Amino acid sequence: MTEPQVTEMIHKNQLLGAFTAEACERIMPHMTRVDLKLGTTVCEAGGILTHAYFPQGSVLSLLTVLENGSEIECANIGREGAFGLFSAMYSRVSFNRCTVQLEGPMLRCPIEPLQEEFHASAHMQDLFVSYSETLLSQVMQTVACNSLHSVEERLCRWLLMMHDRADGEQLTYTHEFLSRMMGANRTSVTLAAQSLQNKGLIAYRRGLMQVCDRAGLEAAACECYAIVKVRFDAFLKPPSGAAAGDFAGRTQTK
Repeated sequence: MTEPQVTEMIHKNQLLGAFTAEACERIMPHMTRVDLKLGTTVCEAGGILTHAYFPQGSVLSLLTVLENGSEIECANIGREGAFGLFSAMYSRVSFNRCTVQLEGPMLRCPIEPLQEEFHASAHMQDLFVSYSETLLSQVMQTVACNSLHSVEERLCRWLLMMHDRADGEQLTYTHEFLSRMMGANRTSVTLAAQSLQNKGLIAYRRGLMQVCDRAGLEAAACECYAIVKVRFDAFLKPPSGAAAGDFAGRTQTK
């Protein structure tokens, strides 16, 4: 890719867009564009990471995999972030399986240039740690959501997250794929999708899902979608509440 093309793609990713101009200039020669198909495995659980991936309209899914082969999504990554950033800070071993959940372009960068930027700049250290902490918050919220909320509420949350990252209204997913991501049986997912379609919130046919009523879908979702979205929307900003000594938190009663 030419330098102008890489520069244009960098600004389509929120995390890359927050890099210093000097850091962007240094890593641009190492960046390459990749386009991977739905379901492609980027890295296996326990695999060694050699690159970090920055989605530009695609979505990556982080899956926790058990010994019997069953799996469940614990987080997903879109144009707001990156997969493999931990490798630029600490360990190169991936705890999760990473697969392509929504097709689209990504920028790929070897770990070494990112490690150099992390160790050379306090700004980059703050940025990497802030994003990693925010991604961890999604993992923790997803654990609670998978345990305590209905399949229909969880499906609403998941579709909203995909709709935020997609370039169009249509999402290409089968019920079998959704059941894998959500750790629910296919029958439960089918019934939940039928319920949402009957309510006019979505439409689906032959693996294609379309959001018809965004506001209605948000109202039907559990609180987990809004909590995670607020956190990701703000991860580039300093925590003003903490700086002001506000320890009440969002769950403490007045």
